[in-house]
Amino acid sequence: MRIGMMADIYKPHISGVTNFISQNKSYLEKLGHEVYVFTFQSSTRDETYRDEEANIIRSQGIPILDTGFHFNLRYSKAARQILQTMDVAHVHHPFLSGTLAVSYCRGRGIPIVFTNHTRYDLYAQAYLPAVADIISETAMEAFLPTFCRSIDLTIAPSAGMKDVLIKFGVDSEIAVIPNGVDIKPFRSPAEVHRREDFGFNQEDVIFMYVGRLGPEKNLTFLLQAFRGLAQAFDGIDLMLIGEGPERESLQNMVSEWGLDSRVRFTGLVPYLQLPGYLAMGNAFVTASVTEVHPLSVIEAMAAGLPILGIQSPGVGDTIEDGVTGLLLRDEADIAGFTAKMVRLAIDHDKRKVMGAQAYQSAEQYAIERTVHLMLESYQKVITANAGRKRSWIVRINRLLDRWRSP
Repeated sequence: MRIGMMADIYKPHISGVTNFISQNKSYLEKLGHEVYVFTFQSSTRDETYRDEEANIIRSQGIPILDTGFHFNLRYSKAARQILQTMDVAHVHHPFLSGTLAVSYCRGRGIPIVFTNHTRYDLYAQAYLPAVADIISETAMEAFLPTFCRSIDLTIAPSAGMKDVLIKFGVDSEIAVIPNGVDIKPFRSPAEVHRREDFGFNQEDVIFMYVGRLGPEKNLTFLLQAFRGLAQAFDGIDLMLIGEGPERESLQNMVSEWGLDSRVRFTGLVPYLQLPGYLAMGNAFVTASVTEVHPLSVIEAMAAGLPILGIQSPGVGDTIEDGVTGLLLRDEADIAGFTAKMVRLAIDHDKRKVMGAQAYQSAEQYAIERTVHLMLESYQKVITANAGRKRSWIVRINRLLDRWRSP
């Protein structure tokens, strides 16, 4: 099968979406499928970066501020020609990539699948305030239903995200398929990092956070809760793994509170080293309410860590309260979040039991399982499109493609 992954942004940008595409591409290729990634790059792109993967097809675009995204309403002719040889197109961002998929694939009998990875309205509020009104909840209600009717299948990574899509007015078919994770490295890390290297003791309880240090992750809330915990208890620490625009302000906050010895900022770490970091921890904590399908939470569960989070689509679908971790119901309740951190820190037996349950629960997100579910969906839409691919409209479009300008 020839599979075209269409994304507005890809490596070297690091995110849950780029990790998902890369991992799925690798696993699908191991199964014998051909996978191409269609994305954008700047005309002034740093030429020192080279794609390590085969079949990354880039068209030039205009950078959108410093987000890593690029804008263009068309692919290069070479990219279009390759895209139109795919058996299925899998869209990972609905606006640019989704629009291009409909334009280039629909009239040529190539089925289109779309995974809604993100609450785009909330992301825009955090990172693109200048266009937040364009990507508001109202705008999503206007755009998504029409877009989803124009494609063959919409995929939600969680039941909570399916509910959000229905709330936005999507009335076409929605399948729930989790975004898979290669859980094996988190079960057996190649190397476990030493606590002493970060100034922590072997007896300490360490809360781990992995993710972008950005406003959508609600990290000020998390640090305020940890501050209350640290004031009451010794031997409890916090490690923040990741990078982002809020790092400096968060570090200043920690220093003002005199918690530099209790909170560690690692910056970005190579993904292959992440299992070794998580193996140092005792629990994983996140205060984000914008996750659609929290891969970092699933990775922590695969490492045997209980999770503390806030009830919201994605996180609430992944954590079973009191079984694989603890969930706060009121996202504004810092005192309640702090109390749950205390419980997870001091109740060693309960923490270990929940960690073991989280370890088992992570099995349902194993990439070996989710990729096969995705392949079944691909085959379903390909079969359903077999007749359309032979239509006279498709044949005319393919003939005209040979004569279109670059």
